[in-house]
Amino acid sequence: MTNTDLSTLTGDYTIDTAHSTIGFTVRHAMVTNVKGKFLDFSGSLHLDGSDPSASTASIDVKMDSIDTGSADRDGHLKSADFFKIEEFPTMTFRSTAAESLGGDDYRITGDLTILGTTKPITIDLEFNGAAKDPFGNERVGFEGKAQILRSEWGLTWNAALETGGVLISDKIKLNFDISAIRNA
Repeated sequence: MTNTDLSTLTGDYTIDTAHSTIGFTVRHAMVTNVKGKFLDFSGSLHLDGSDPSASTASIDVKMDSIDTGSADRDGHLKSADFFKIEEFPTMTFRSTAAESLGGDDYRITGDLTILGTTKPITIDLEFNGAAKDPFGNERVGFEGKAQILRSEWGLTWNAALETGGVLISDKIKLNFDISAIRNA
């Protein structure tokens, strides 16, 4: 898609949550990865194809929509040990900078707020393309990755393992598959 005239993509977009994923991977018991995602989120993008640095993104995630494939684990993650969803029902991301890295690669930096704590995060993005769908919607797609240390947001609950190490790693890998529709 490098030959696309990105200036034609300039505009405001709404994330199509039915065709997007906000997910994560965490090391469990030092031996395996547990994957999860959030099922309820919303967001918007402003793309500036002529000046990618003027592009912005905003995402709100409902924390009670966490899904790791285990109701017991999800319940624990929603509790006071982790996300305290009664007190902090939403996680937010607000971009502060965007840059083109060449080709289809971009980087967006912004403020991630979890548990009322806001810290900067950098997300590497790949532009997957643009298309008009069968319903006449103009779509753009991005795939993104980032890494955070959950302890920086006060997510410190853990349990020691008899064999050494801990139950849950501090490092969390975030992944995003985003499809967004241009606003009418």
